[in-house]
Amino acid sequence: MYKFYKTGFRNPNLSFKEKIYNLNLTYFFFIFVLSMIGVLMLYSAANGDWKVWALNHAVRFGMGCLLMGILIFIDIKHFLHYAYYFYAVALVLLVVVEIAGYTGMGATRWINLGFMKLQPSELMKIALVLALAKYFHSTTLQNIETIGGIVPPVVMALVPAALIMAQPDLGTAMMLLFTTAIMLFVVGVQVSKFLFVAVGGAAMLPVAWHFLHDYQKQRVLTFLNPERDPLGAGYHIMQSKIALGSGGIFGKGFMNGTQSHLNFLPEKHTDFIFTMLSEEFGIIGAILVVVLNMLVLFYSYSFAIRTTSYFAKLTIIGLSTNYFLYIFINTAMVLGLIPVVGVPLPLISYGGTVMLSVMASFGIIMAMYVNRDTNLGKD
Repeated sequence: MYKFYKTGFRNPNLSFKEKIYNLNLTYFFFIFVLSMIGVLMLYSAANGDWKVWALNHAVRFGMGCLLMGILIFIDIKHFLHYAYYFYAVALVLLVVVEIAGYTGMGATRWINLGFMKLQPSELMKIALVLALAKYFHSTTLQNIETIGGIVPPVVMALVPAALIMAQPDLGTAMMLLFTTAIMLFVVGVQVSKFLFVAVGGAAMLPVAWHFLHDYQKQRVLTFLNPERDPLGAGYHIMQSKIALGSGGIFGKGFMNGTQSHLNFLPEKHTDFIFTMLSEEFGIIGAILVVVLNMLVLFYSYSFAIRTTSYFAKLTIIGLSTNYFLYIFINTAMVLGLIPVVGVPLPLISYGGTVMLSVMASFGIIMAMYVNRDTNLGKD
């Protein structure tokens, strides 16, 4: 891929009209539909009240669209030039969380700005991708194939991951590391290095177990045997499975889910909103949401193939992988396929920082696609 980038392409200065023409409206349509499904499900979660969650979700989506629109028309040279600065700011914010962060539900993950609670780990998901894309854009394939060449990107991922794990937020930390691994694989790091890390990581699992918080250990044990504590640690996943099964093929109908509306299903407006949707609209509704997300991912990855800039390709792949991990982890979690972690379903779950960060990612992806024929030089 690196040699492909080096072949050289035209570098047009697109006018505003040309950028509008290059937009992919189908991509926007899928994003819009998913967000509207989120509004409807949050309206249902609040028992028919717009003001509790649904209205805020719609307003945040509107703000996200504005942010997305601004990012689309930014010259992608600026993303390349300021990538390391953005990473540094996100890293400083993670340190601020450790020093004076806002604590909620036993975790310190936010900075209280008064009008909203900012979650810097969400910003880091974007910042890390941009920083890694710039690093690989600026180096050579020969350097990447050496140990010294992959140490900087690995450190760039490990430092914020460690800070996020201390919050504690194991799910987000694993997302950062997995996205980094995918980008390392894409740029040509040998498979043998991944196997070495995998074997080393497996050997360290007994040691890592002792560093987990008690509630994290309980989640792992509950994943292995949910029935061990059905009214305690296993309550979330047990109720989730009951709700999923009771929905059947076509569901119980909008606002007619018993597990959610009788308050058996916890966190129905955030982490377990996919379960509530499945109970009310059945397997058909669940498949629809999965298909819509797969279409968003298909378009995103296809944009990477059609762009000529190496930096743009890597940025799109990294941000698309972030989005994929949101979908995979959340759905696998509520189905009981992986331990319960605090990862929401983007565009549908309630959450301000996640909504804005996901929409910002879409904006950057589309900016790269709009300027797909731009060839970036060294920065």
